[in-house]
Amino acid sequence: MSILSLFGIGNSKIKQALLKGAVIIDVRTAHEFDQGKVPGSINIPVDRISSSIEQIRKMHKPVIICCATGARSDKAVCILKASGIKEVYNGGSWETVMKMVNKI
Repeated sequence: MSILSLFGIGNSKIKQALLKGAVIIDVRTAHEFDQGKVPGSINIPVDRISSSIEQIRKMHKPVIICCATGARSDKAVCILKASGIKEVYNGGSWETVMKMVNKI
């Protein structure tokens, strides 16, 4: 997670993406995802992000990535941006994203 996100500076872009109907992708393991998740989020473990790029691209929506702490989501964001997906954001932990979703 970036230092900007820790201070809430990146949150406005994430909130704007949510208002535009962003897809929330949780990159934790399936087991972690089953223990708790943002309602409506999709589980694509970080080790499967590269093989899911076309599926994600076809969604034609902003993408918010989350995980347990923000580390795996940062890795996934880098992979997606390197693949040409421009509107992708690291939401940090899934709990943080859920709080943002609940405020909208």
